[in-house]
Amino acid sequence: MKTPVDRFRFRPYARPAAGWGALRSVTHAWLDSRQPFKNLHAMLQTNQHGGFDCPGCAWGEAPDEGRIRFCENGAKAVNWEASGRGVDATFFAEHSVRELLTIDDYWLEYQGRLTQPMVYDAETDHYKPITWDQAYRKIADHLNALASPDQAAFYTSGRASNEAAFLYQLFARTFGTNNLPDCSNMCHEASGVALLASIGTGKGTVTYEDFAEAEAIFVVGQNPGTNHPRMLEPLQKAVARGAQVVVLNPLRERGLERFQAPQDPMQMVTDKASPMHTAYLRPALAGDIAVIRGIAKFLFQWEDEAEARGNENGPLDLGFIAEHCEGFDAYQSVVKDTSWDEIVAFSGLDLDELERAAHIFARSNATIICWAMGITQHRHSVATIQEIANLQMLRGQIGKPGAGLCPVRGHSNVQGDRTMGIHERPPQSLLDALATRFEMPMPQSSGVNVVKAIEGMGTGEIKVFVGLGGNFAQATPDSENTHQALRNCDLTVQISTKLNRSHLVTGREALILPCLGRTDIDIQANGPQAVTVEDSFSMVHASYGQLRPLAAEMRSEPAIIAGIAQATLGNKPVDWLSLIEDYNRIRDLIEDVIPGFENFNEKIERPGGFYLQNPAGQRRWQTATGRANFIAGPLPAPLPAAVLEKLGTPGHKADLVLQTIRSHDQYNTTVYSLNDRYRGVRGDRRVIFANIDDIHRLGFEDRQAIDVISLWEDEQERRISGFTLIAFDIPKGQAAAYYPEANPLVPLESCGVGSFTPTSKYVAVRFEPSTATERIV
Repeated sequence: MKTPVDRFRFRPYARPAAGWGALRSVTHAWLDSRQPFKNLHAMLQTNQHGGFDCPGCAWGEAPDEGRIRFCENGAKAVNWEASGRGVDATFFAEHSVRELLTIDDYWLEYQGRLTQPMVYDAETDHYKPITWDQAYRKIADHLNALASPDQAAFYTSGRASNEAAFLYQLFARTFGTNNLPDCSNMCHEASGVALLASIGTGKGTVTYEDFAEAEAIFVVGQNPGTNHPRMLEPLQKAVARGAQVVVLNPLRERGLERFQAPQDPMQMVTDKASPMHTAYLRPALAGDIAVIRGIAKFLFQWEDEAEARGNENGPLDLGFIAEHCEGFDAYQSVVKDTSWDEIVAFSGLDLDELERAAHIFARSNATIICWAMGITQHRHSVATIQEIANLQMLRGQIGKPGAGLCPVRGHSNVQGDRTMGIHERPPQSLLDALATRFEMPMPQSSGVNVVKAIEGMGTGEIKVFVGLGGNFAQATPDSENTHQALRNCDLTVQISTKLNRSHLVTGREALILPCLGRTDIDIQANGPQAVTVEDSFSMVHASYGQLRPLAAEMRSEPAIIAGIAQATLGNKPVDWLSLIEDYNRIRDLIEDVIPGFENFNEKIERPGGFYLQNPAGQRRWQTATGRANFIAGPLPAPLPAAVLEKLGTPGHKADLVLQTIRSHDQYNTTVYSLNDRYRGVRGDRRVIFANIDDIHRLGFEDRQAIDVISLWEDEQERRISGFTLIAFDIPKGQAAAYYPEANPLVPLESCGVGSFTPTSKYVAVRFEPSTATERIV
């Protein structure tokens, strides 16, 4: 049962981002859905008032209305979810779990929507049908038999709505645990940790409107053309009006080079494209912190020169620093003590490139700095983001129009889930508000994040795993160890829309609970229901499904959570099932507990939704000092010393440092095809990109089949086999491979200091010739 695809081939892509290639891709996804006419209606309702919020990324909406408010990858997400294909009892009767484990992830999800609840039968190695009440009772029996509530973990994907997330955390905490790991632990956890310490909030400070007022936009460690394509339009407009757009990225990403807007008839007819940057700098992997430090060092140097000349107009905003900031002197001292040799060597850029970036930053009176997982998935990610905050504070670029800090989130409601209380280390204010509203104590000890949950399942300390969306088995690092940890559980529960590998990596008992997606009409006792989501700009939107569900047995996420809670807890602390009759009742509870949601049910009727005010955006600093904090420290080492020492040890020498990336036909672990248009790959994802000079230096050839082994201090072999080596435009010393195929290489213990985020963007690896038959290309 191999996926029908073209044979593997590689040909560099010469076209601009989006444009005709995007239209062809959207058309293919639409026709392949098996219900194209229904889905055309759905796509036209994407991100519209009264329609549904795109199930893809968390990028916000332009304030102006438009008939087409989705991008290429958003259209893929809609058509992928709104598939006419279904996976039911007949499918599972035909295919054993062992058989399905041998098939790639693309084929699994391509089979369509899960349509009825299923339970794993270990004796036959097949899933078989189970009723909803039986499923709820099985979960309740397992949970209530635990010696401690902390023996259960409740994982959340960023797809879950605010309503589902609020019920989920309330259920877990009423049950007695803060074990609420979520997908943020693997992506932007570092952003929250860093920004809380620096400015008192874990969220970004900019709005969509700020992009139209920015004089400079720094795009750092981010690939918007693939991961959030709607960001390309404001970047294109910024360049067109004369703003500076500076890219810091080791790879040349097509969406940050040239863009052809599909909704611009002139560009499409004339086949023209717009430039997407005014400066493109390619630092070393993990070198961004040194780049930012270099810009700051230039600012201090120029400030000293201005002072020596008696000029009061140096680049620093000394008024902002004096009024709003703490720790300036210590930071200034650390920056001045950092040598240019260290900065240049660490950054991977030469001094002229650093100076050019510094001049752009110094001349801009309104600067936005954006970042994504190219920054957060490093060992020193927290320190890097704090360095970004330090730099913005030097010129007062927080809390003013056209300026601020902008972590660009991934999944569509990952930020909203955190707002609703999905957090293993919840703020005390949330626990106090929950305790007051529901008149019962809340658990006070910290729960487990993703890394600690995997460790707990591996040791047997966690016996029940419940996954609200996502694909935990594939999204997580260190695949072999993670899969064994899941198999060690007494029960694994997956609340899902489509078949994925997490359903095949089972505990001793396992359940699949099919849920509605964002595109599906959700009808409860009081009629069709809306759910809400929060985007990267803290805008909260209502989302109304548009398509009739594929099967009658599919249930909404809030209904499934309420069913589990009712079976486990009874009516404690609420009548769970009555809340599902009308989601307004859930939103009334959110209003009672979560700040900023006053008159929640009225606000969601507004076109465009409503804004959750960011205190740091108003220059109110909810930190321990009551001020914005400069956080100083020396430039850190990217890996532990024990691993760095191995880089020169015979028999252990690392060939390159590898980062994991996503293809253009992919969103998180969801793979829409085996192609990557922007990188010129077709027909396979098991590839390794490397510089041709490195390939030859290591004694290999372009298109050779290789195995890749990662290095870590535990001496465990982590290997991926039979990958094709591709000569690519990538800096020397670096390699790249697709996620999640390269996840087996990322050690679970290799994670960010202070964030526990896997270091998927910095893995020391070596190559060996593959024992598999080499590909004919």
